[in-house]
Amino acid sequence: MIIVNVKEGESLDRALKRFKKKFEKTGVLRELRSRQAYEKKSVTRRTQIKKAIYKQQLNQESV
Repeated sequence: MIIVNVKEGESLDRALKRFKKKFEKTGVLRELRSRQAYEKKSVTRRTQIKKAIYKQQLNQESV
């Protein structure tokens, strides 16, 4: 359960933004979407490898 204490004088929009950030970090929505459709382990592994290659290429370009 996510608890966000609203500080005195803080706007509700600001508190909502902090809540959204905390919720995003938990990864609940990502987990829910991944469970909606079954994905084979080989496909999951392939996507992870593609992501790693992409990140590595981005890292090499910036250096």
